[in-house]
Amino acid sequence: MSRALFAVVVNWNGGYSNVLCLRSLVAHGVDEEHVVFVDNGSSDGSIERVACEFPRASILRNARNTGYGDGTNQGMKHALELGAELVFLVNNDVVVDPSTLPALVRVLDERPSVGIVGPRIVYASRPQVLWSAGGRMTYRQNLSELIGHDTPDREEYRRTLSVDYVAGCALLVRRSVVEEIGFLDGEYFAYHEDVDFCLKAKEAGHDVLVVGEVRALHDAHQSTGGGYNRRRKYMMGVNTVWFLRRHGTPLRWASFLLFDVLTLPFVWCYRAVRGESGAVVAKARGTWDGLRGVRVSPEAVEESPLAPATSDGEG
Repeated sequence: MSRALFAVVVNWNGGYSNVLCLRSLVAHGVDEEHVVFVDNGSSDGSIERVACEFPRASILRNARNTGYGDGTNQGMKHALELGAELVFLVNNDVVVDPSTLPALVRVLDERPSVGIVGPRIVYASRPQVLWSAGGRMTYRQNLSELIGHDTPDREEYRRTLSVDYVAGCALLVRRSVVEEIGFLDGEYFAYHEDVDFCLKAKEAGHDVLVVGEVRALHDAHQSTGGGYNRRRKYMMGVNTVWFLRRHGTPLRWASFLLFDVLTLPFVWCYRAVRGESGAVVAKARGTWDGLRGVRVSPEAVEESPLAPATSDGEG
């Protein structure tokens, strides 16, 4: 494995998941001293546990929750300063298989035109079910879709393919790409910054691949409450608008309004039967806030009137 491979993990009250994540990274391709762990003001003792078990890792402590984007950028900058040539962005609720990182590095070594790669992602609790085999832009509901989301982990997803983006929960990027296009847009705070980052890389001429032959296991949405909840849908509503401010065209805006905004009453009716109407209202509020120039704040992630009503699903 390349001595210049670093991993960046951002934590906000991630509990024991951090330990499981870092154990898998260190066991399967990342030297412990090449782990950069960024803590966003956790209060659950998780940073102390990591510091005890991984004393050679670089641990960066923030006094408050700066968001996934800014926290990741902080870790990436530190990794580059230490000489990283490849940086693996990985959520603290992700565990990698033994073959995953070697395969991702090998693809970058063999394909100079490729700037970003990621594995297929399965649910940690249901490893026979796919969470994502990369993503594609639709500019409809939520602007994009995870390929194969919530379908059986079939052979068709176990191939290397060009995609619009790979999820930021397990994303390997070249140093040269970061130096060319810059870091994540921290103003998203959470959600859409990985999609934005991959699209910028593609616009700069770097291909983005999902390496479906290998996988990572993901305890999806742990940091924001899980599944279809008010907090998560509010943030997605806000950031969808900001994403369109950067990447939108008249046709893309029209598609978003038709398939996302105008369908909200119908989604509300469907979700109300399942006791999830509050999440739809939160998404509508987020969309409105985005249109009037509001950004996601730490209060949207921490305890607030947007507290989660958890369930699985999208919409």
